[in-house]
Amino acid sequence: MTEDRLRMTPGPTEIPARVRERMSEPTWNPDVESEFYEFYRELTAKLEAVYGDDDVAVLSGEGILGLEAAIASLVEEGDRVLCISNGLYGDGFADFVETYGGEGVTCRSPAAEPLDLEAIESTLAEGEFDVATMVHCETPTGTLNDLEPVLSLLEAHDVVSVVDAVSSLGGTPVPVEGIDVCLGASQKCFSAPPGLCVLSVSDRAWERIESFETRSFYADLEPWRTAADEEWFPYTHATSNLFALDAAVDAILEEGVDAVFERHEEAAALCRDRTRDLGLEIYPENDDLASPTVTAISLEGRAREVQRRVQEEHDIVLSTGLGDLEDDILRVGHMGHNARAERVERTMDAIEAVLE
Repeated sequence: MTEDRLRMTPGPTEIPARVRERMSEPTWNPDVESEFYEFYRELTAKLEAVYGDDDVAVLSGEGILGLEAAIASLVEEGDRVLCISNGLYGDGFADFVETYGGEGVTCRSPAAEPLDLEAIESTLAEGEFDVATMVHCETPTGTLNDLEPVLSLLEAHDVVSVVDAVSSLGGTPVPVEGIDVCLGASQKCFSAPPGLCVLSVSDRAWERIESFETRSFYADLEPWRTAADEEWFPYTHATSNLFALDAAVDAILEEGVDAVFERHEEAAALCRDRTRDLGLEIYPENDDLASPTVTAISLEGRAREVQRRVQEEHDIVLSTGLGDLEDDILRVGHMGHNARAERVERTMDAIEAVLE
């Protein structure tokens, strides 16, 4: 491995020097030093500016912890949960629901196609649901879902909404104001190290969370509503990771959230243009569904070989698809620090050289 290796994966992303340097600073004991609590409150206030919403918490654990914590805290045995899906992570919510005793009803659309509003409305009409889950950016296929029409349907049926925005938050607008629990992670568009999940929680979701008996400890969201104010956390927080996330959020706010979104759009458009110049197809084909944070390139039966050669010959790390699409999709992550034209150009030059 060389020092100039380029990691263009859809998370974890490349981490800027200022973030790495901040992470190396002397740490506090977060259980006893009052300065830590003030720092945590300031960090969540900054995250609220990125979210465009208040009541944000940061948990020690990779992004999947947030998904599980949302279900563990909102779903009791026998609760009906509508799992709205057009991809691998949308389907995965149903596994968490079953783990915590709920009844998961999956309303599935084909991969890389829009969420089926008619099917969702029909399913909602068939019976009452307590909670609904969905994914904003289905990273394995590079699909960005239009959530606002779905959220309107859920609101009309008084259903609590949980959204996995792990691969979109901080890189493209997320309709957080209509979401009850919105989940993000440090290693994606924030370009901080893996190890933290961030989430916003609505008053309606807090009321539901606080009405339940605790059935989990590490994954229970209930203590986080007052943890910072009461200066007590349910476990020792990952202070160095929080330092790194703080520096990463500072970088976003200094650039300006709207400017960051624009930079992601430009990087994505460049990546898609270069892909089509090579005679290749985007997955999904409709640019309205293509995510600004990751581009999935169709390479039927060749993705793993191209991935291997791009790394060995050009020192650039890419990802392939997941599940049945592992060898059919090559994924370029242009999120966070990597959403820059020069990085996309270098990556696409390497793919072009390998394909030739």
